[in-house]
Amino acid sequence: MGKGNKEQAAIENPMQEFSSSTKIASVEIGAFNEKDELYNPFEHRDKKNTNSDIGALAHLLKSSLGTGILAMPNAIRNGGLLFGGIGTIIIGFICAHCVHILVRSSHVLCKRTKTPKMTYAETAEAAFLYGPKPVRPFANISRIFVKAALCATYVGGACVYVVFIATSIEQVVNYNSCMEISSRYYIIALLPAVLLLGQIRNLKYMVPISMVANICMMAGFAITLYYIFRDIQLTSHVKLISSATQLPTFFATVIFAIEGIGVVMPVENSMRNPEHFLGCPSVLNITMTIVVALYAVLGIFGYLAYGEDVKASITLSLPIEEVLGQAVKILIAVAVLFTYGLQYFVPMEIMWASIKDKCSHKYQGLCETLLRAFMVIFTVVVALLVPKLEPFISLVGAVFFSVLGISIPAIVETISCWEGHLGAYKWRLWKNSMLLVFSLFALIFGSWISIVDIIDLYRK
Repeated sequence: MGKGNKEQAAIENPMQEFSSSTKIASVEIGAFNEKDELYNPFEHRDKKNTNSDIGALAHLLKSSLGTGILAMPNAIRNGGLLFGGIGTIIIGFICAHCVHILVRSSHVLCKRTKTPKMTYAETAEAAFLYGPKPVRPFANISRIFVKAALCATYVGGACVYVVFIATSIEQVVNYNSCMEISSRYYIIALLPAVLLLGQIRNLKYMVPISMVANICMMAGFAITLYYIFRDIQLTSHVKLISSATQLPTFFATVIFAIEGIGVVMPVENSMRNPEHFLGCPSVLNITMTIVVALYAVLGIFGYLAYGEDVKASITLSLPIEEVLGQAVKILIAVAVLFTYGLQYFVPMEIMWASIKDKCSHKYQGLCETLLRAFMVIFTVVVALLVPKLEPFISLVGAVFFSVLGISIPAIVETISCWEGHLGAYKWRLWKNSMLLVFSLFALIFGSWISIVDIIDLYRK
């Protein structure tokens, strides 16, 4: 699932310390019997303030249809019309499957530990703790790694947001002022706004900001679709399959756009009927079908409309000389700016929970303020170092989302099923090994191509 407001769902339970760690530590590892399998974690969940199936579906859809979808036409350009269209569907299937195995593994581990629900980090820790003996010492490290990966993923997304906003404003202001002002100056100019958004600690204060962001985003999408279908044309510049050097960028960009595994466990944990999250039909299957279809359609038709000239975000390709084209750039920029606070909220909750006890109670307020300010400045500095959108998106997708969205779920399922549950001919082991290979492909080659592009940017 894509970016944008995907953190909206995650904020319901951004990341807690493993509440069941103490409980698990007190249980004899491996001492399970048939009675343990009769434990139904869903029956022991707190049903207050839970979401219906429709509500969970809305959360996942809302979190998916964000800024990531705007990068899809450029992703198709890097893959080619035929290869990119088919590849988007395949990657969407892989991402949905990884979500499925993570949630299913969490359900199995909830039964084993007799825990009502688990977060992503808790699931990884329990998998190692109840897995084969050689991997059990790595349980705590796995929990810390997942938390660190979640933080890095959301902070990386926040950096992309800053670059996106600055690039959009740069186009409009430079055109109307007839000046060539570097995007770095616009990034610096955003610092006061993001510093204020980064200090919001209560989600209720973000509600009106999120409402404005949603309105701007919907209006921007509507105008973008108008331009795309108005300008569709079949030209010789449209490629069916791109060069081999562009394919890693295609994979990394699509993974960045579609992947949203960080919000899955909070949404599933908040459902009134969590057993409806998986299955056929299910909340997950319906959501991913809609999301992948929309991403493929917008990517293909956006590429058909602008061909090889399509920019890293489709909004940057819209005609700047038209008032409506300028309006959509500003609308989307405002929507992304107002979404920055939500994107930033999740890693801050994780980081602050980790260091809160190390600060004197008297100065905790000051310490949190300084931490939040420091991390905001960090996102701005990173954006200043890489002020171009395309290599930044592919780099974040290759490094963070491939690991968090594909590698870790595959490892968690393999360890959870290691003792007698790998299936006939150990097909789960082979399947997850292929997922790891695919993830490493996106990680290594996607990062390499992105870093080369960034180096070329500095050379120029």
